[in-house]
Amino acid sequence: MLERPVKIQRYSAAAIVTVSGVWQISGLWRFRLTDEILLMALSGSIYLLLAIGLFGRSRFTLFMTIGICGTFAILPVVQGLPWPWTPLQLLRTASDLLVVILCARALWAVRYHPSI
Repeated sequence: MLERPVKIQRYSAAAIVTVSGVWQISGLWRFRLTDEILLMALSGSIYLLLAIGLFGRSRFTLFMTIGICGTFAILPVVQGLPWPWTPLQLLRTASDLLVVILCARALWAVRYHPSI
């Protein structure tokens, strides 16, 4: 059985990833349909799949969430988006970094627990 702080960290990360995924998919209705919006909706569906996994107990989901959310947090910096960013870009990057931190802490806490 997972300890309470690990559950709180996983569920907090799952809630943030769920909200981010729904927000990205809702771009299909909010913006004009372009290639960028379709890619954003695809990444939103990946986020929703990660959120479902975070509500479980698997370590694989923690690894995948750290990798995918970390990549999406670093990608705008590598692409060289013009500074200053919009508030929504800052919010998405901050939420991705927060999810990476929460999942890394949860992964560190369960490193000696038996795997499923």
